[in-house]
Order: sequence, then structure tokens, then C-alpha cells
Amino acid sequence: MKPVVALVGRPNVGKSTLFNRLAGEQLAIVDEVPGTTRDRLLAESEWNGVHFDIIDTGGIDPTAFSGQSVLSIASAEYIEQIRQQAEIAVRESDVILFIVDASAGVTPADMEVAQFLRRNQKNVDGMLRPPVFLVVNKADSAALRERAFEFYELGMGEPYPISSLHGTGTGDLLDDVVASFPAQAEEEEDDSVKIALVGKPNVGKSSLLNRLVGEERTIVSPIAGTTRDAIDTRIEYNGMPITLIDTAGIRRRGRIEPGVEKYSVIRAMKAIERADVALLVIDATADITAQDTHIAGYILEAWKSAVVVVNKWDAIEKDTYTMQSYTERIRRELNFMSYVPLVFISAKTGQRVDQVLPMALRVQEERLARIPTGALNRILQKAQDRHSPPSHAGRQLKLYYGTQVKVDPPTFLVHVNDPSLGHFTYLRYLENQIREEYPYTGTPIRVVLKARR
Repeated sequence: MKPVVALVGRPNVGKSTLFNRLAGEQLAIVDEVPGTTRDRLLAESEWNGVHFDIIDTGGIDPTAFSGQSVLSIASAEYIEQIRQQAEIAVRESDVILFIVDASAGVTPADMEVAQFLRRNQKNVDGMLRPPVFLVVNKADSAALRERAFEFYELGMGEPYPISSLHGTGTGDLLDDVVASFPAQAEEEEDDSVKIALVGKPNVGKSSLLNRLVGEERTIVSPIAGTTRDAIDTRIEYNGMPITLIDTAGIRRRGRIEPGVEKYSVIRAMKAIERADVALLVIDATADITAQDTHIAGYILEAWKSAVVVVNKWDAIEKDTYTMQSYTERIRRELNFMSYVPLVFISAKTGQRVDQVLPMALRVQEERLARIPTGALNRILQKAQDRHSPPSHAGRQLKLYYGTQVKVDPPTFLVHVNDPSLGHFTYLRYLENQIREEYPYTGTPIRVVLKARR
């Protein structure tokens, strides 16, 4: 396992800016509104050849309990949950970066956070673990760097004045952070199955994730839009390593608010890009909406495998035909993804949640399946016998032979006389003929025509 570094501090001290600098890309949302980062956010970083994970956390704001919170109204109601998230991050970390603001000086909130960290440190082999590095951020000038000495008052050791915005001082900090890591075995390549939970806001993605993981990994709230960042959670299921990616709810384009939520949607789309299988979570109590079909379209455009998870099934009044009727409605609305399996669950009660991961892993197996060349060509010949290839201006498309050139997703190269004669409807027909014998459940497949020399 790679070492884990947690970034902890009160709101708006620049934790997310430092997180982005260490990650080397814009992962955490940076906004002037305190309290933007609510859930933990995980990414990989590297310094001098040493790889480690970094966790960004929501700001710990002790003043919220005295009615003087600096958090935005939207985030203030989550203060206790944010604190719990930070405690979990601290427990999981090997090193803590305690971030403070040089321009603000030592504040009562900083003192409270320092006490919080001391309470969560444990003495292991004569040393306090995890070790805490006091990072004085926003030290963008010589005068502010001089003020860093004021932070000795916190009793957390030597201050490290840095500017996460400009990168000054981060090298010395990282030298000492890396040197403090416990001895680690060589990290193996991440071969886990990546499963992303996607869907419009407030369909129960975070509740489902917590059911799958078995702990309160992300904040769950009935208010739409609570989860803003994509969060990776690593688990094992029957010996299979899995990375679950929870994402912010994807709203219709016309209803995406500027600023914070815009970047959350971009991140959700990136989560789809790096997933193997996407769990498209929809709300059984609501009609299938354009939002649901748009998200399904995003999954298809990225050539990702998918499972449609119909959540809140416990809230539906049912008779003998309810599930069949709802299945038919979904199939009509998602007719471009007829190969995708459906699972009806209740994340609230746990009903059929135990079917979600087995189905996702089955879909991943299908994604990696390969058809022998001989079998594929028998399918293509049978397809031509059933339905003659299209023709244009007196010339007919001729299929010579085909082969599967790759998996993930399955891709078939069919050698023909003239690819321009291959209408998309015939390519869809060929795809359906392949699926009759090799279903490739939940997985899109590509059929590519190539002119034979």
C-alpha cells in the first residue's frame, strides 16, 4: 500500500489548492466560498520517485457550534458530518498536513483543530502517529513568511511556510514528508475493477456506496447536490479488488450552476472516462427523464460498460406486473442501450443491493471476452445469408472476413470491398447478430469496416 497523506485544517486555508498542486492537476474544487470541499477526495502524488496518496478533506470548523461559522449556509448544516469525514481521513493516513493561513495568523479555530489532531494521534513505538506537519499556507511574500514563526504557538512543531498557489516552499516540505514515511513494500500496479456510480442528483448514489462499502464513506443527505467531488473507495469482493467511484449528481446542462457545480459535473464525466463499469443509478419514484438518457449517452460515448440500478424500489406500490412494466419503460427510453442489465434495489433497506457488485463484475468479464476468429466468421456468414448487405449505385457491400482485434471494449474488424457501402443500420444488424451468440451483457461493442487490399 502507498503511504497516505491527509490535508486537514479549518475552512478556506487553501487545502484544495495544495491538493491540486500535489496531484499535478485540477482535481479538488477551488472556490472562494469556505466549505466547498465536503467529502474526502483521493488522488496519487509523487515526489523524488516516491509515490503516495493524498486525501483532501472538508474544513473542520469548530466555530460552527458557537454560531460564528465562516462556512457558507449551504455547507454549515453539514459541519458535524464534515468533521466525521476528517476524522476518518486522519485515521487512514500515515502523515497529516495541518494547513493554516499565514495572512490570517493564529486563530481560535486553528487552536481547536490542533487539539483535534492531538486527540487523534497515537503513540506507536515511542512516536506519535500519524506525524503532523504544520503547513503555513498563503505565505506569498517575505513578510508573510516571517509571520510563520507565530504558529509555534499551536504546539505542532516547526512551521513550513509555503504558497500552494505559486509552489514556493513545497519542495522542502515534501522532502521531509517523504522522509517520514514508514517503510513500504513495493507498490503493485492497480489492477482493480473501476466501478463508477453516476446519475442525476439525489437518486441515492452515496447511500448505495455506503451500503456497498459497509461504512459511512460519503455524506448522505436528502438535499440534491451534496456530493461535489468524485471519491475513490477501494474494497475487496470475493477476493476481487474493486475501486468504487462516487460522483456528484449530473444535472441537465441548462441547470448547471456556475462555479462549483460546473466543475463537479466535469469531474463526474472524467470519472466515467476512467471507469470500467458505470452504475447508472435512477430513481424509481420518478419518471425516466432526459437527464437519465443524457447520462446513459455519456456512458455510451465513452464506450463504457454499464448496469442500470433502479433505486428506491421500496417506495413503489407494486403488483405482479410492476417490475415488468417499469423494465419496458426503461427499455423504451434507453433503446440505444438494450444490452444493459437492470437491477431493482433499495439502498435504504438493502433490498437486492447484494446483486449490484456481482452484476457489475459479470459485465466486466463480458467486456474482456474474446470470440475465436472461426466462430466470428461463421456469425458473419450467417448474417449475410439472413440479410444481404446494402448496395449503392449498383455496388453491393461484400464481407470477406472478420477478427476481434481488441477487448475493453470488444472491437471487431471486418474486411470488406468498400467501407463506404456499410450503412450504420447494417452495422447495428451485425452487432445484434454477434450478440445473439455472444451477448456481451452490459458492454458496447464496435464493428469497424476496413477495405481489403
